Amino acid sequence: MAQAKGLNKPVKLKKELAELLKATELPRTEITKKLWDYIKANKLQTKTENGKPENAGKYIVADAKLLSIFKNTNAKSKSGKVTDLTNLKEGQTINMMQMAIVVSANIE
Repeated sequence: MAQAKGLNKPVKLKKELAELLKATELPRTEITKKLWDYIKANKLQTKTENGKPENAGKYIVADAKLLSIFKNTNAKSKSGKVTDLTNLKEGQTINMMQMAIVVSANIE
């Protein structure tokens, strides 16, 4: 059988993400899917930045479990944009476009 490559190749999860997703290795596609399942199941989406969860919208509200994952994120993109979530507080939001950066920050 051919080895999975790219997004389908299993990657090792850091401790906090592994605990949330109950797995130590997953492909990036599965990590993202499981994170969204968790966010939707817990109604952690909002239409406004730092608004109340409404289960629809482009912002993700950090609950205690997500916060432990988000706080691992301090990355610089190729364009030089810094995403630093290390001081995020419970109840604050991140833009859903930052999820890929969060996933990258939580894998080894």
